[in-house]
Amino acid sequence: MAKASVAKLPSMDAHLRLLAPGKVSDDDKLVEYDAMLLDRFLEIVQDLHGEGIRETVQECYELSAEYERTHDSKKLDELGNVLTSLEPGDSIVVASSFSHMLNLANLAEEVQIAQRRRTKPKKGYFESNLEETFKRLIGELKKTPEEIFDALKNQTVDLVFTAHPTQSIRRSLLQKHGRIRNSLTQLCAKDITPDEKQELDEALQREIQAAFRTDEIRRTQPQPQDEMRAGMSYFHETIWKGVPKFLRRVDTAPKSIGINERLPYNAPLIQFSSWMGGDRDGNPRVTPEVTRDVCLLARLMAANLYFSQIEDLMFELSMWRCSDELRLRADELHRSSKKDAKHYIEFWKKVPPSEPYRVILGDVRDKLYNTRERARQLLSSGISDIPEEATLTNVEQFLEPLELCYRSLCACGDSPIADGSLLDFLRQVSTFGLSLVRLDIRQESDRHTDVLDAITRHLQIGSYREWPEEKRQEWLLSELRGKRPLFGSDLPKTEEIADVLGAFDVIAELPSDGFGAYIISMATATSDVLAVELLQRESRVKKPLRVVPLFEKLADLEAAPAAVERLFSIDWYRNRINGKQEVMIGYSDSGKGAGRLSAAWQLYKAQEELVKVAKEYGVKLTMFHGRGGTVGRGGGPTHLAILSQPPDTILGSLRVTVQGEVIEQSFGEENLCFKTLQRYTVGTLEHGMQLPISPKPEWRALMDEMAIVATEEYRSVVFKEPRFVEYFRLATPELEYGRMNIGSRPSKRKPSGGIESLRAIPWIFAWTQTRFHLPVWLGFGAAFKHVIKKDPKNLLILREMHNDWPFFRVTIDLIEMVFSKGNSGIAALYDKLLVSPDLLPFGEQLRANYEETKDLLLQVADHKTLLEGDPYLKQRLRLRVPYITTLNVYQAYTLKRIREPDYAVPHISNDKLNSNKTAAELVKLNPTSEYAPGLEDTLILTMKGIAAGLQNTG
Repeated sequence: MAKASVAKLPSMDAHLRLLAPGKVSDDDKLVEYDAMLLDRFLEIVQDLHGEGIRETVQECYELSAEYERTHDSKKLDELGNVLTSLEPGDSIVVASSFSHMLNLANLAEEVQIAQRRRTKPKKGYFESNLEETFKRLIGELKKTPEEIFDALKNQTVDLVFTAHPTQSIRRSLLQKHGRIRNSLTQLCAKDITPDEKQELDEALQREIQAAFRTDEIRRTQPQPQDEMRAGMSYFHETIWKGVPKFLRRVDTAPKSIGINERLPYNAPLIQFSSWMGGDRDGNPRVTPEVTRDVCLLARLMAANLYFSQIEDLMFELSMWRCSDELRLRADELHRSSKKDAKHYIEFWKKVPPSEPYRVILGDVRDKLYNTRERARQLLSSGISDIPEEATLTNVEQFLEPLELCYRSLCACGDSPIADGSLLDFLRQVSTFGLSLVRLDIRQESDRHTDVLDAITRHLQIGSYREWPEEKRQEWLLSELRGKRPLFGSDLPKTEEIADVLGAFDVIAELPSDGFGAYIISMATATSDVLAVELLQRESRVKKPLRVVPLFEKLADLEAAPAAVERLFSIDWYRNRINGKQEVMIGYSDSGKGAGRLSAAWQLYKAQEELVKVAKEYGVKLTMFHGRGGTVGRGGGPTHLAILSQPPDTILGSLRVTVQGEVIEQSFGEENLCFKTLQRYTVGTLEHGMQLPISPKPEWRALMDEMAIVATEEYRSVVFKEPRFVEYFRLATPELEYGRMNIGSRPSKRKPSGGIESLRAIPWIFAWTQTRFHLPVWLGFGAAFKHVIKKDPKNLLILREMHNDWPFFRVTIDLIEMVFSKGNSGIAALYDKLLVSPDLLPFGEQLRANYEETKDLLLQVADHKTLLEGDPYLKQRLRLRVPYITTLNVYQAYTLKRIREPDYAVPHISNDKLNSNKTAAELVKLNPTSEYAPGLEDTLILTMKGIAAGLQNTG
């Protein structure tokens, strides 16, 4: 590749000038890595599209950087003029360039963070480390090593992968990004030879060019099966090997505090579940057939992974010494298998009795083969000629021969061999089971009400929907205590009712170990849970799924403790749950309905009350946290999020969703996978042994008062302002969100309706794109202003809360981080270009509120500038901002041209368009768009780029 001299920007020196005077340290490598990737990228842009495009990219960068330094809105106008003068093909190339540059900046950041953690942890920063945590628990909290080890081996973290559409980057690009990251890591390592450096540099340039040449845009909407395959690919690439690697570390870490006992291989430390293909809440594409396919596909994937690994294990365990128990089993299998094995008859001829472990494992391999093929046949045709008894039907059947091999090796003095690959395999089987992940089923409570209403009307006993709660409970319990069937094949069924009952039929049909919980979204009452219990019984589910109410809206969270208490007071239900209950709390809809401050406080209080109720009835409660990736949907650093939960609400049992782009950020490569598992494990252990402090009475009183004011402020704008919805849809790309094709689920639960029917993801996404983040901060300023004006001493109390109360500190720090990503000047540009003149004063009023809230937040945090306490994050954001600003301006002007087709659209002749062959090809990628050439792709590329730059989608 021809080398071209780098013009003014972006270069390392330019980045350093941009950072001044806020540079963190001269030895920080982030700027160097960022500049290295960008230099390579600009060379590629010039080679592929010419020097003119490269100069345009750099000119846009310079104007954006100048705006960030001066906040002069004229620079945005100049930038808009440059961008709108581009031909359609060139417009796509420039938008794609900035999107790719942001992805490269993220990769440089990931490499730098990994290096910093290994070589120079930042002062005062606690990285979740097992050994350090153990020592701190002993030294500071006076816990004994035995107490720590006992808590560790009995705790459970269940990570639930969801298909919520927030991952805007295509899977093929994510894989290329992984290779770029690996090449950069190796290139920046010490002690590489000049030849190795040249090879790695060439590989780096190849991968960057391959990524740039890959279409960033999903041209079709993914199906639920596609989402499931994308989610499960992380198991193939990092999690499958990452789990035993992490558990080996957990196994050896207690030695640092004098515990020489091994962690039991079947300790339920880490578990995985999924909503992909089971979450039917508002998604008509998740049908019973889809759920069945996804379950079988997961079983097929698991068998494939095990089958490949057990063959390696068979070659490893070639020794002949074994216990009498194993020898007897091997002899029996050897005799029978020579007659019966269909697929491996040649193998059995070659295995002598002197290799007994291979005989045992060979039998397991046969069963795995049958398990895999049966799943494949059922998936493709619905029937299989392989009998179920020839397969592995439960995890105990799988583990038993492996345990036999382990015992035998230990008995013969071969413990070091047993504790190698075989122990890893035992841990994988114990963690992943036969289904890789357990599939949760989620359905909205109203859908169950529809079914039961159809049943009661068919039985001519009235309308279940119209019954009061007390009558519903009475009838449901009488049916649950009885034995008669409720309905037969003559029940009149609408398409919706058939869909609900079809899901229960799938649960009854497939192996129970493939399922996790049944989640009831929009749960409001005790009858919601009893209804699902009854429908499971009526569908003849042999091993009913645990039923988990999901309380989401503010009013439902307030009513949740009473609803759960009523459940626990029912003898039938307490006998059913055997002393264990799971309750899910939703961060997204509570925030959308009341604002972040009020939602966070109500979530905190609801958990406290639910724990009290559970203790009263002797029930072990597991809280299931439905967190998203953004602050507006409960996102934030894992370790801090766990430690900020109320006392007694985790106690060794945590369930949490991992959504969209967070899956890639947590499991995208091996080091990330290890760190993620460690953070959850350490955070859960620390929360249980170091109970967070309870808020003081005066803190509670202040929070209650602020929550009332914040809720009123938020709702007065979002729900009571007559023209807010009109303003929202004009000032943001909410209406264009669906064109990104990043998920199978519709953006609304119901096709019609306003903000209340809009899902939390597009709601947050739209405001994030404009860098205004209204759902996150709205209400905070009014709350702070109210209590400080009422009594200036309250400011000191708020600062005390920020210093001493983890919940409040995390809440404030996350809002401060959101403000550091925001920019009211950018939001003003969207208003200027897109909002009708009569609504402009409303936007100005909101931006004044934004600035006032930011100032009040800094007073509460006792900071002079945003991110004063985290200069590293501040530096990373500064490096990305000029790219994001360019895309913001690009997006605003593109939306203007889309919504007003006559606005400044130059006539493009075919000859001129085709003068750049590559540009013409890019335009033709989307020939069916109703917009002017290139506009739709340009818009989507700006959406993706901004999401990458802010590291948040929804």
